[in-house]
Amino acid sequence: MDASDRSPEALGVLIKETQSLLNQRMDDRLRPLSLSVPQYACLTALQTTPGITGSELARRAFVSRQSMNVLLQGLEKRGLVTRSTDPGPRRERSVVLNAAAEPLLARAHEEVSSVVQAMTAQVAPVERARLHELLTRCRDALLVS
Repeated sequence: MDASDRSPEALGVLIKETQSLLNQRMDDRLRPLSLSVPQYACLTALQTTPGITGSELARRAFVSRQSMNVLLQGLEKRGLVTRSTDPGPRRERSVVLNAAAEPLLARAHEEVSSVVQAMTAQVAPVERARLHELLTRCRDALLVS
């Protein structure tokens, strides 16, 4: 793609390329912790939003509900989460983060932070704030369309 191409399609491709590279770099840094990017996203969502539903967990981890169930089984076997035996609303079982997940998640946050810092190293703090604002507006526009 030509760097001078400023079409909407080119912007979409650039965002997708950036997302793909970010995902690869995060995966590279999380793999030694025996975590995938979706597992990290799941644990982070459980940390920041206790009581979140399985459906919302799946959305935040960018996986299907079925894949989230498999992902949670693996995290449960590792002792990182506990799933309720009783179904709640809409027959979903609640999931809570176990204390054993906290040090792993702290390390994972450091690794992901280092990737994002590398990605934005050439972007001034004021530009980072503006980028965050613009991407938030883009995301929100897609949520309502």
